[in-house]
Amino acid sequence: MRVVIAEDNALLREGLVLLLTSAGHEVVAVAGTGPEILPALLEHRPDAAVLDVRMPPSFRDEGLRAALAARKELPDLPVLVLSQYVEESYAAELLAGGASGLGYLLKDRVGRVDEFLDALERVAAGGTALDPEVVTELLTRRRDSPLDSLTPREREVLSLMAEGHDNATIAKTLVVTERAVHKHIGNVFLKLGLPPSDSGHRRVLAVLTYLKNS
Repeated sequence: MRVVIAEDNALLREGLVLLLTSAGHEVVAVAGTGPEILPALLEHRPDAAVLDVRMPPSFRDEGLRAALAARKELPDLPVLVLSQYVEESYAAELLAGGASGLGYLLKDRVGRVDEFLDALERVAAGGTALDPEVVTELLTRRRDSPLDSLTPREREVLSLMAEGHDNATIAKTLVVTERAVHKHIGNVFLKLGLPPSDSGHRRVLAVLTYLKNS
């Protein structure tokens, strides 16, 4: 996998380079400031981008803005955003345009090497990787949404879908059968009013509904 990294902290940046190269991936470019990100992405057109939300010069949302701009220029570009804290508005803005090939993780997750690499690979494959702490934060923010009709178990299933897990992993996590998970997901689709179409597409729609209304 060819990866572009944008991170202003030199120690973490070099750590990410070492981690990814050790895992067999190729880091084709690194960026230390916001203005460097988009040119690097457009020049190298990587298989995935790992971007910090807050970058110089203002340390506000340069990484996020670059990610949004890159997705306009390269709609299929997989992007994994890293953040020091749970910033649900940034997560919602990034994912509002579509959940395919997008992830949002807290930087602490990088230290859990297997989890981080798994999340990056899921995103690169067109999936979703949403940090569990971001999911929890989103759940506590809003009320009176389409999600109110879901049972607690259905919300758990949808939450795990938002993290990017497949049915088998959800079943293992909740200690239920895959058949039960399939039934819960069907109920989620029905209650959220998602049209009967390709199941993978409906999973993305369900996650988007979750992000916008949870």
